[in-house]
Amino acid sequence: MSGNKFGKLFQLTTFGESHGKAIGGVIDGCPSGIELDKEAIQRDLDRRKPGQSAIVTQRKEPDEVEFFSGIFEGKTTGVPIGFAIFNTNQKSRDYDHIKDQYRPSHADKVYDDKYGVRDYRGGGRSSARETASRVVAGAIAKQFLADVKFTAYVSAVGEIQMDKSYQDVDFDSIEKNPVRCPDPEKALEMEEYIKKIRKEGDTVGGVISCVIQNVPAGLGEPVFDKLHAELGKAMLSINAVKGFEYGSGFAGATQRGSNHNDLYNADGSTQTNHSGGIQGGISNGMDIYFRVAFKPVATIMQSQTTINNKGESVEMQGKGRHDPCVVPRAVPIVEAMAALVLADFTLLNRAVKK
Repeated sequence: MSGNKFGKLFQLTTFGESHGKAIGGVIDGCPSGIELDKEAIQRDLDRRKPGQSAIVTQRKEPDEVEFFSGIFEGKTTGVPIGFAIFNTNQKSRDYDHIKDQYRPSHADKVYDDKYGVRDYRGGGRSSARETASRVVAGAIAKQFLADVKFTAYVSAVGEIQMDKSYQDVDFDSIEKNPVRCPDPEKALEMEEYIKKIRKEGDTVGGVISCVIQNVPAGLGEPVFDKLHAELGKAMLSINAVKGFEYGSGFAGATQRGSNHNDLYNADGSTQTNHSGGIQGGISNGMDIYFRVAFKPVATIMQSQTTINNKGESVEMQGKGRHDPCVVPRAVPIVEAMAALVLADFTLLNRAVKK
């Protein structure tokens, strides 16, 4: 299996499966001398870990990261940072019923088609559990980019959507509810809806919005390595993501240039920010903001018709512990992937500057 590495200079390679001994990664290219706050890294992991509330999977994992290299006396040394998160609460028997069956809209069948072998226990490498390693690396990238602020939050669950922009909400309220929505009234509505969906044995999708503030101008390359293209790739690499839009996004397609153009102020900032902080593939110093759409989780606790590995039609029903909606736990993953992209471009920018 290829494609387990992300980044050009600030690189993350991940390993491990959902029900294996551990998941983990190697971070290469992280500059030396960064004083790491390991508690901050653990806080981001705690935001992603399972079992943290009644509206997420009840798998109980401490998700405590253990570092093996690249850190000495609390600072990065410049050599590869190796780390692992050991799995402690697998229930592989929960997946025996799908050993020879394929869940609709899951990666089960394409894994079998491509590799000829499939770790059916929790989805193996296709499990979203792999993203815990990304959160560790992203938390380190955030500390490298100490002046840049990454804030993600849930802005929609199913058809329940926030009608406020990021400028009109209190970011401090994001972690005050299990949905991670900064609008308290909408958060309560979303929470009750997710509980209802879970009782029905179903799942639902949602949207995460992300804002990156204090981004310096000049990050990104103007042709194939545009900043927004790399952000899109990063977000679309996250399990269950079906869409990415930045700035005005698809709504911009309905506007005229006379309304959509961001007019300049004398200091080089813009009066509006329909561009989402990126112009010509390069950051312009304004806030970068984007939205990421997540589909409903494929494993549902309802009977569905599917096929087995012999091509026969069979009935199956999901078992085990699964998220009825992934977006509350995906908030730190979105932040982490955004931080990895900006860390990489920051190093690339340093490499080409005279």
